[in-house]
Amino acid sequence: MASETRPFLKMNGLGNDFVVWDAREKPLHLSNEAIAKLGDRENGIGFDQMITVERSKLGVDAFMRIHNQNGGEVSACGNATRCIGRLLMEEAGKDLVTIETSAGLLHAFDAPGPNCITVDMGEPRLEWDQIPLAEEFADTRAIELQVGPIDDPILHTPAVVNMGNPHAIFWVDDVEGYELERVGPLLERHPIFPEFANISLAHVFDEDQIRVKVWERGVGLTLACGTAACAVGVAAARDSKAGRRTTIHLPGGPIGIEWRERDNHVLMTGLTEIEFEGEVDVDTLAWRKTADGDAPLEAGTGS
Repeated sequence: MASETRPFLKMNGLGNDFVVWDAREKPLHLSNEAIAKLGDRENGIGFDQMITVERSKLGVDAFMRIHNQNGGEVSACGNATRCIGRLLMEEAGKDLVTIETSAGLLHAFDAPGPNCITVDMGEPRLEWDQIPLAEEFADTRAIELQVGPIDDPILHTPAVVNMGNPHAIFWVDDVEGYELERVGPLLERHPIFPEFANISLAHVFDEDQIRVKVWERGVGLTLACGTAACAVGVAAARDSKAGRRTTIHLPGGPIGIEWRERDNHVLMTGLTEIEFEGEVDVDTLAWRKTADGDAPLEAGTGS
């Protein structure tokens, strides 16, 4: 029997990168092990998340299924929503699309600038059982959690926010002053987070300007995480560290966040990029690049 070959797009939002499959006409089923192999940056295509675009059962433009690099399925990814929103708008010739996700319906629309997309990420969830946390906290702006000695903790009292997935934000003076690659895995799976959590270090360095570094659950250190940017913007406004409109500076670049007062929705605006087109043999997982995307391909990518 001949092997099945499926085309894909490699995309990114501020460096948060994805492999995107169109499964609206023909379903795609890959095991967690296969996803992890394709996501491996040394031997596979390499990505933070795998995105499968499927038909929506609710009749909206599409359903977006999200798997992390380790193969685990998650409910939300803000940067992926912007990328998929761009593709659906270009395909349909529309300036607004609605995307069904496991976290609910999200709306994407054109923003000023080439390939710049805004996504309405909906309302943040702020109660302890909505994050969720393993125990009750009356105030989620700063929960009791610390790393290091009790009398001299390295990190402590994070804010927690759910933006379709759980986030913990530690306010620090220097996001590079901590070994997030070491403490991130421990905090991600801390017993206080029954569904695990994304861990961010955040520093307000100017008015409404926040520098952020993210350890993403199931992924690791990432150049950008859209839901983390949203969570940081909300947490900063809740604690009067910034206003409701902020620019979040991630390693991959800046992203605009607005926590809109009139309806409590969080809007996220930033660039998207198609890196290249390719195809994968879904039986052997061998892959190759077939065409360039928006920009020249970086050295070392492809096979």
